[in-house]
Amino acid sequence: MEAVVAVFIPIVLFLVIGIIIVTFIYFRSRERQMLIEKGLSAEDIKLFFEQKKDPYALLKIGIISIFFGLGLGLGMLSGDEEVWMPMSIFVFTGVGFVIANILGNKLRKQYQSNII
Repeated sequence: MEAVVAVFIPIVLFLVIGIIIVTFIYFRSRERQMLIEKGLSAEDIKLFFEQKKDPYALLKIGIISIFFGLGLGLGMLSGDEEVWMPMSIFVFTGVGFVIANILGNKLRKQYQSNII
């Protein structure tokens, strides 16, 4: 029985990953198709996708990773790892998300005011 389960785990894993990739490609092409149907020019479509990108995405990921690492490290340093480690990971990661969001919004407003 365990051998059968061990065979199905990679199969299900690859199926799920494949479904996610196909869904992503489908919705991305559907979005572009809708923009073309609206009658937007190539320059308008390019401008739409440039506005959609977040120039501070890597900064946000870095801040969240730093706080996750701090939470993991402090959780491991605490005496009772069963309680403090999960709590510190979630708390510090949550604080990292909040700080990354606030900083990203602040930098985005600065960026947009410099463009205009």
